[in-house]
Formats: sequence, C-alpha cells, structure tokens
Amino acid sequence: MNRGVERVELKRQLTLLHGVVIIVGGMIGSGIFVSPVGILRHVQSPGMSLVVWFLLGLISTGGALCYAELGTTFKVSGGEFVYIKKGLGDTPGYIYLLNTLVLNFGAGLTISGLVLATYIFRPVFQSCEPPEMAVKLVAMLAVTLLTAINCYNVKWAAKVQVVFTACKLLALGIIIVLGFVEMGRGRLENLHHPFEGSDYSAGSLALAFYSGTWAFGGWNYLNFLTEELKDPNKNLPRAIVISILVVTGVYLLANVAYMTVLSTDEMLESPAVAVTFAERTLGPAAFIMPLFVAASVFGAMNGGTLAISRVFFIGGEEGQLPQFFSMIHMKRLTPAPSLLIMCMVTLVMLTSGDIFYLLEMMGFGFATIFAMVLASMLYMRYKLPDIPRPIKMPIVLPIALFIWSLILLSLTVYEKPVDSGICLLIMIGSLPVYWICVCWKNKPKFLMRKIDATNRFLQKLLLVVPRDKKSEDME
Repeated sequence: MNRGVERVELKRQLTLLHGVVIIVGGMIGSGIFVSPVGILRHVQSPGMSLVVWFLLGLISTGGALCYAELGTTFKVSGGEFVYIKKGLGDTPGYIYLLNTLVLNFGAGLTISGLVLATYIFRPVFQSCEPPEMAVKLVAMLAVTLLTAINCYNVKWAAKVQVVFTACKLLALGIIIVLGFVEMGRGRLENLHHPFEGSDYSAGSLALAFYSGTWAFGGWNYLNFLTEELKDPNKNLPRAIVISILVVTGVYLLANVAYMTVLSTDEMLESPAVAVTFAERTLGPAAFIMPLFVAASVFGAMNGGTLAISRVFFIGGEEGQLPQFFSMIHMKRLTPAPSLLIMCMVTLVMLTSGDIFYLLEMMGFGFATIFAMVLASMLYMRYKLPDIPRPIKMPIVLPIALFIWSLILLSLTVYEKPVDSGICLLIMIGSLPVYWICVCWKNKPKFLMRKIDATNRFLQKLLLVVPRDKKSEDME
C-alpha cells in the first residue's frame, strides 16, 4: 500500500471525555425516568428501593472493573464476544453473537425507539395514548437517523452523545434540585418510615434487581470500542470508574427527589414517574419533562448503536458472521454494513412486539451474558495465567459476581419459568445456524460462488472493503 494513502482501519479518535459520555449516555436512558416504579413494586418501600439502587450501582462497578481488566488485556473492539470466544470457545461466542443481534440489541433498540416516540407525542396527547402507527413511524425514523449518523462519522456519533448526555443530566439535575427544594420546605412525610412494609423475600429482591438492570445497562459499551479509544490502558478504567460513580450518585439523588414529592402509592400508579413528578412541581412547564426523557432515550440509543455495531464487525472478521459484516466504508472508515444490518433487524422488530415481554427477555439475556463473561474471565485466569494484564482485579471479585449472577438467574427461572425457558430455547436454537453457516466448511461450489458474488455486489454498492491488517497494538 502506498504511504500517502490512509490505512483502511478503525481510528483511535475517542478521548477520555468521549469515553465517559458514551458510558454515561448509554446507561442513562429511559430507566431512571421509568424503572423506579418497577423496583418499588417488588420491594414495597422507599428505603428498600434505595438499597436496591445502591447495590445495583455497586454490582455494576464491580462488573465494570472486571471488564476493565478484560478490555486492557485484549485491546480490540468487540467486547463480550471477544472475551467469551477467547475463554469459552467458538460455539458460546456464536450463541452470544446471534442472540445479541436478534434479541438483546434488536429488542433493546426496539424498546427504546417506542419509548422515545411515546414521549415525543406525550405533550400533544396528554389525556390519551398516541396513535400506535405514528409511534412506530417516529421510532423507525429515529433508528434510521442514528444509523446514518454512525455510518457517516464516528466523531459525529460521539458529539451527538455529548449533546444528549448533557440534556439528560440537565433533566435529572432539575429533578434533584426540585426534590431538595421540597425537602428544604419540610416536605419529609414520605420518608418518615422508609422501610415500613418492605418485602425482603428472595424472589421479590431478584425481580427488583431484574427491573433495575435496564437502568444500569450500558456500562460495558466502551469495551466494544477499545480499538477506537486513545490510550485504552489508562482511559478505559478511568472512564468506567468516573461514569459509574456519576450515574450511581445521580440515580440515588433522583430517587430521593421522587420519594420526597410522591408517596409510594402515587409512584406505583404512575406510568412514568418523572412526568408525574414534573406535573407536581413544574406546573405549566411540565411539558418539558417528556421531551427531556425523549432526548435521554435518543442518547442511549446512539450509544448502543455506536458500541454494539463493533461486536458484529469483529464477528465478521472472526468468520462467525458473513464476511460482509467485517467491511469498513472506504472513505468514512465506519463499519457501515454492521450498522445497516442492525438497523434492518430493528425496523423489522418495530413492526410488532410486546414491549414488556421484550424487556423481560432482555433482562434474562443480559444476566446470562454477564455470567458467561465472568466464567470466561475465571477460566482464562487458570488457562492463561501469564498473559500481560495491565489491570488485574482480585480473583474474589469475579468469583463473587459469578455466584451472584447464577443466583439471580436461578431465582428468575423460578419466578418466571416460561419466559426464561423461551429465552434459553432461543439461545439453543442458534446452534443449527452455527453448524450450517460456520462449521460446515465444504459447502457446494455453486453455493460458494453465490455467496462470493453477493459479497462483491454489496461491496460495490456500499463502497466497503475489509480493513487493513491489524497493527501490533491490537493483537
């Protein structure tokens, strides 16, 4: 290759600030504006609800520190797929890939798109639900717009994340300030007996953690972008620690504000606690809160789109997805094919689907993936003890988190056996696809010619090519 020609590869363009806003923006979506009701419904008291939020922050911090070790050990994009494949092998890696594409990411972006559209329409349709078709069309428009931004330029996507992260922090800042103003006025009756009526049963606590997972999801996004992060050994762990401390602190303060203004019964009856809170405190200006929620969800969708596309890009390079997934746009240097396929999957899912059912399936899928990553991490400590680990966590941390994830999964199966069984069947159902598409090496020549011709056609159509050989620092 000529020296004057720019290498076709993913560029290290993301700074520490970008890393922080990607994680914070990915974590703060609709969860903190909606999830407090889900947690409170299961534990039945404000005090126990705050304990669950704090423990979720603690568990997320521990998990993120384990991911920091893995991310600085394997400085490549792809995140969980890379870690599972390195430790547990190709088959678990493929199960992760296909189910992330179809269920975890597709369902997650579908849910977020529908929530975004619903809150955009809420100031107009205050006394009734907005038209279902209009909600779906706006959700599709949002998904398509985010795909276009991420295909065009990584820095554009990062700048979008900065702007919308600022919007969601501003919204939460308003909630926190108004809550503490009410506390200053002596409005403390809802906090006099914070643990009265608490449900401490294992099943209720498991479902409360399950509900809160949606609000804390996204702390792993930066691990999917390691190749594009400047100085990942320093910036990855710094961004993770800063982000989770900020998010956990903001979540706790926001919940205290909610509980100061709204009683337990009022929160449980609210479809979106942040909107009800605004109606009680902002008066005629309450219409701004649904718009803030919509902006928050849009930012979270952008973070997920930016991060998860790298998983499928690496999956294509590793031969576990079609070669087309591993292509980069010749001029934009973005993984356009992965982004476009993710967009198409989401648009199909947006045509139908039960949002609450998808949310439950996602929660079980996330817990399963977390357990797989921790199992892989522990096995690699035994299998590869001498590989360089710039950051090395005490072994007790991944062991404790692995045991916790297994307990959570077991309790979830006990409480929701049908939903959990369906999720497991979907995962097992990916195995025949893996055997046919990946393991079957001696495919008929006519079929291989068709596959090669399709790849060439798509390359020409989208101006995409395989990236140049990885540099040594990515190995």
